[in-house]
Amino acid sequence: MAKLGYMGLGAMGSAISRRLLSTDHELTVWNRTREKAEPLLQEGARWAESPRELAARSEIVFTMVTDTAAVKAVCEGPDGLLAGLGPGKVYVDMSTGSPVNTRALADSVAGVAAQMLDAPVSGTPPTVEQGRASLMVGGDEDAFERVRPVLEAIGPNVFHVGPSGCAVTMKIAINLSLAVQMLAFSEGVLLAEKSGIPREKAVEVMLASVIASPMVRYRGPLVLGDQDESWFDCRMMQKDMNLALELGQRLGVPLPTTAATNELLTAARAMGVGDRDFAVLFEVLASMSGLGGGVWVAG
Repeated sequence: MAKLGYMGLGAMGSAISRRLLSTDHELTVWNRTREKAEPLLQEGARWAESPRELAARSEIVFTMVTDTAAVKAVCEGPDGLLAGLGPGKVYVDMSTGSPVNTRALADSVAGVAAQMLDAPVSGTPPTVEQGRASLMVGGDEDAFERVRPVLEAIGPNVFHVGPSGCAVTMKIAINLSLAVQMLAFSEGVLLAEKSGIPREKAVEVMLASVIASPMVRYRGPLVLGDQDESWFDCRMMQKDMNLALELGQRLGVPLPTTAATNELLTAARAMGVGDRDFAVLFEVLASMSGLGGGVWVAG
């Protein structure tokens, strides 16, 4: 049994925390707003008053926060996570942020005699709850082997992909494809619909075809109706697309479909639906084609 700490209790962070609570590990949590932690506290998690306290009470401490700035905010300062780390501890960041910052932070963690892994998750809250998520991990192999049993409690597919920063780079490479696939799927549905094929029938046929990737299976049905909860909203997706474009420019890798899809995400935000799941790309394109279904986009 290990003493675990988890920081960042959004939809994904809460789902992962529940997976960890289902094991024999002791789990302590922290979030900027305690309200989000209450369901986990009722299920047996303990509360820490600060990131520093969370790290001090844990052997392995996880974070999953919004972006690079949020990672810095919870790590730095007298009450930050770094102040609570020490020899023998492992810090696992599951956030998707700048690989450059990840490597710099790993150096800071090493400076207090702890170890850091970047370990973003590929999946949605439902896939995490079902135990079907995949994790990619960057950092020291010895630290990876130590943490691996805990990671496998979150999802069965755990891959060590290289040194610090490699896993978050891999996650960016995966996430750009999610939005591109959603846009391509939307184009196909709308082309079929404007040709006279009912939208429901087009979606049914496409989800039974060779293009039906796991992402398309999850989000394809969303073009037929609204949803109550956003798994991954447009603003978060655009953050990752911009990270991809920045990385592509630095490495000399053209990313034409990423750039085009990013413009549609900008349009979604301009239309006031940036807080919706990025599947709303369908409605943006439908409105542009004169077929807005009124599912998400008003007017």
